[in-house]
Amino acid sequence: MVEKRKAEKQQPAGPVSAVAALAARRARQQQAQSAQAPNDVPQVVPEAEPPSKKPRPSLEGFESTETNGNRRDARNRATKKHEPLAAVMMAKRPVGATRSPKSEPEPELDVTPERAQNEESGQEHAEDAQEMNEDDVASVVGDPDGYESPAETPAELQNFPLSKARLNKSNIVYSDENTLCIRIKERTNLALLGHYDLWVKRGVVSLMGAKLHPSSQLHRVYAPSTHSLPVIKCVAGVDGDAEVEIKSCNSGIARLRDLSPLYQKIWTGDNTVADKITLKGVAKESKRTFSVLYTSADDSLNRHLRPLHLDKKWSASMKALSQREGRLRVLICGPKASGKSTFCRYLLNHVLSPTPETENGYINADGVAFLDLDPGQPEFAPMGQVYLARLRSPFFGPPFTHPSLDDSQGGEIVRAHHIGATSPKEDPDHYALAVMDLMDQYRLLLEKHPQCPLIINYPGWIFGQGLEVATWLVRSLGLSDVVYMSEKGPTEVVDPLGRAANEARVPLTILPSQPTDFVSRSSAQLRAMQIQSYFHMSHPADLTTSLWSDTPLSRTRPLTVNYAGARQGILGIMVMGSQIDPDLLHETLEGSIVGVVTVESSKAIMGEMATSQTSNHEDHEDIDMDTANPGADIAAELAMTNCIARTPENLPYLFLGSGSCTPLDPKASNCLGLALVRSIDTTSHKLELSTPIPPSHLQSALEKGHGIVLVRGQIDNPNWAISEEYYAARAAERRYQQSTSGSKKTGDSGIEQSHELDSSEHNRTLALLRERVRRASNVPWMTVVEDNSRVHREAAARRDKSLWKLRKKAYPGSESEADY
Repeated sequence: MVEKRKAEKQQPAGPVSAVAALAARRARQQQAQSAQAPNDVPQVVPEAEPPSKKPRPSLEGFESTETNGNRRDARNRATKKHEPLAAVMMAKRPVGATRSPKSEPEPELDVTPERAQNEESGQEHAEDAQEMNEDDVASVVGDPDGYESPAETPAELQNFPLSKARLNKSNIVYSDENTLCIRIKERTNLALLGHYDLWVKRGVVSLMGAKLHPSSQLHRVYAPSTHSLPVIKCVAGVDGDAEVEIKSCNSGIARLRDLSPLYQKIWTGDNTVADKITLKGVAKESKRTFSVLYTSADDSLNRHLRPLHLDKKWSASMKALSQREGRLRVLICGPKASGKSTFCRYLLNHVLSPTPETENGYINADGVAFLDLDPGQPEFAPMGQVYLARLRSPFFGPPFTHPSLDDSQGGEIVRAHHIGATSPKEDPDHYALAVMDLMDQYRLLLEKHPQCPLIINYPGWIFGQGLEVATWLVRSLGLSDVVYMSEKGPTEVVDPLGRAANEARVPLTILPSQPTDFVSRSSAQLRAMQIQSYFHMSHPADLTTSLWSDTPLSRTRPLTVNYAGARQGILGIMVMGSQIDPDLLHETLEGSIVGVVTVESSKAIMGEMATSQTSNHEDHEDIDMDTANPGADIAAELAMTNCIARTPENLPYLFLGSGSCTPLDPKASNCLGLALVRSIDTTSHKLELSTPIPPSHLQSALEKGHGIVLVRGQIDNPNWAISEEYYAARAAERRYQQSTSGSKKTGDSGIEQSHELDSSEHNRTLALLRERVRRASNVPWMTVVEDNSRVHREAAARRDKSLWKLRKKAYPGSESEADY
């Protein structure tokens, strides 16, 4: 009381306003409430506003709302899990969600003290955060694999509506353990999770921008939890409804979960309420490859599931663009994470929809040309490439479900160029030359298919030099439309883009962006999933769909190529981005991803130094095939110019330029795909390559007399390939233990059979499986952490101070945000 009276005496005299009195009274009430509040209620601690030098991006969701007690609980939950984990695999925490006092506390992010200090500094550190490597994303404590922790999300965010339709006896036509045929009323929809074949039997339904009419065609749909779920919507029905059949499929893509944790928990979980209704009368353990979900709360794995809906302006723009039919030449551009890839995917499907003649009299028999200029997240090719593709049918699924179009009946790659990086800013000149060549290829394509429209996907490199390239494309490509995917500008981008469009007399359409608030995989992880899917996918000639193999690359038969001698199979090896000493080429090449590029003439390598002299040497052969002297003329010209340097291992090092290798000329080269250099045998001068490139493509290039060059770029290291054998060994041990856990097992007929297991045989088999796990965990460049708790991670970091990782928080619009 004495201190209070002293404080009152020190206050200045004068009248006190009613507003000030009310504010003081409210402050005292808040203090009293906070004093009586229980300790376990999370308190929001506002962050101090950093000094503003430049407009910095929003960092919503960064405020800590956890008390010490909640953090201890999260740490205790984490330490209870001791699942082994191969290091290097990280994931992004969902951001952008608001929390209520009743919701569960969010899991704690493991951020190093250096990163915490950077976040409190100012704009310089915020800009540094945007330039960080996307591999260095903070893992979520509480999940041993560090990818997503759905159990920690607020309850109100889980119960999100997905489907308007409800299944009952009146709309279920027939169903069994693999098939579900249902009727969907007009203006209602149904969301499914998993992968399945869709057959439209009656009415018209829309799916990912495509309008599907009744036909005998089956549409393969992939709907993983990593992306927004596609919605089947009835747009026109017979007697008020449409009838569709949904059937399980076994493509093998789900088995990739045994090779990488990135593929775990992305497909179906336990049967939902709707599944149980349609599975009545069948075996209890029956499980389809798809599940019907009414709300996100139906998911047994409690993941962030959202339906894939379009903005009304997006739908109107797609309808207007599709009306241009064969005259369509549209460029889609915008900032990162604005929805460019989603818009392109929807527009492609909309134009490729097999509409009957009765609608508008137009039939798209020439397909659609898709010019993908985003080497970081391409749609139909692995990373590091720009390409021109001609598509003939819609595609339903994210990019890692169609990472290539080799021998695919849905389309083919007309021409591709290996950029060797995930961003065009590494070499803008080479990027521009590649774009010019692809446009020339499109003009040649029009001679055979005059009604083939063109859709161009431009990367999020829209500032600075990227803006200059974009405006140059608008002025020079002869476009019909330009679409910019952001209504928020900025003006320094929109104004130059608008002026370029006015000069070219091209309309500019500005659409709102649709960034995602919840992501379970970062951009780097999605790239790893796509390239791993690329190396494990095949296109059988007798099937219309793709298949995936769950065999680790280390257990597959490699392609053996001679790199020196009389039967040399490659012209040379190039390294893009930096100069490599010939003595270090062996270490740089082994275990890396390389582009397999065919060289049509020596001009692709020598440029202006190319000579007109040719010599028919018969000392060179490619890849041990029976083709006589492929690439001999090109090899002879290169031998005359002395542009091939032999390393101590006799590797043919192609080096031209000052400081770094000059890239191959796009006018005289074509990328066939990627390959993994498994090993280099210096005694026999052989390379062992793992590649999904069809042998027919290699044979065709060799028959034309083209040479083959391996190009080492700056794309992500194949960490996924190093850990495949380890995860496959763990999966084999886990399956065996599950199969022998009981004294009875269920046979193929579904009837329980007695099963007496010999203990000695069981122990011997289990020992062999565990020995495989041990051998697989003891490989270079991989560290297996048996306990992924924060305490053990910090202890490992202190032991190994020579290596460090900067873990950062992901926020919408950052470099680590997935560019959908």
